[in-house]
Amino acid sequence: MPTESDGVRADAVSPAVVKAADLLAEATRTGVVCPPVRDLLDGGGLETAYAVQQLNVRRGVDAGRRIVGRKIGLTSPAVQRQLGVDQPDFGALFADMAVPDGGEVPVGRLLQPKVEAEVALVLGRDLPERECTIVDVLRAVDFALPALEIVDSRVRNWDISLVDTVADNASCGLYVLGATPVPLTAVDLRTVTMTMTRGDDTVSEGTGADCLGSPLTAAVWLASALAERGDPLRAGDVVLTGALGPMTPAAPGDAFEAHISGLGSVRVRFAEEATEASEGDGK
Repeated sequence: MPTESDGVRADAVSPAVVKAADLLAEATRTGVVCPPVRDLLDGGGLETAYAVQQLNVRRGVDAGRRIVGRKIGLTSPAVQRQLGVDQPDFGALFADMAVPDGGEVPVGRLLQPKVEAEVALVLGRDLPERECTIVDVLRAVDFALPALEIVDSRVRNWDISLVDTVADNASCGLYVLGATPVPLTAVDLRTVTMTMTRGDDTVSEGTGADCLGSPLTAAVWLASALAERGDPLRAGDVVLTGALGPMTPAAPGDAFEAHISGLGSVRVRFAEEATEASEGDGK
């Protein structure tokens, strides 16, 4: 993301963008959801929403957070229908968003979490071309991993438009990566099948083709969009390519596992809420 040294300054951003960014940042800080920000932006559209996102991402970098990649959102028709939108978006991934495979999300870490399963790509080369091709992506990807994205919204009741979710860093929350890298020569990402369970119940299913036709197609879209903005994907970046099926709400005590054929499985659990007895015992 650009920094002040790249010529992006807070005083160059409109008051509406600053106000929307402040509202979302305050929701993150306090753990209290906020109203939608779309009306604050007065019909400014996607570029204005990305300006809000960029401002809060830059604030994170200035505070010492480290960007490790990007996420693509809204690639699954099922998720688009859930949120009433019709095109993908992107957001930034920070190192402190990572949860270990099989790890636990503490109570209160997120506001309104939902879980979705997807394919993660890890790049071995930069992708600087504005008209990125599938061959460019195939050459650049070092390996793939199964992933869970724990999306979250700072906007009350997930009452979001495309503008709201873009401004809110594409509704990023946390993410979990599987531990065994798989080269692209060993798997056809278009035909992989995904099953996600919550406890003993299957809560989401899909295929690689449900992600813009293929996770690689989604990666081509992202690489081109970022290069066009002068902020291309770089070697070492993690790319969450988008949901393979519907996202599912998460509650304290829930345990999720996603299996993606050819890539393996990935797991996460949400901590139980403390009981009054345990709180009284100091546990």
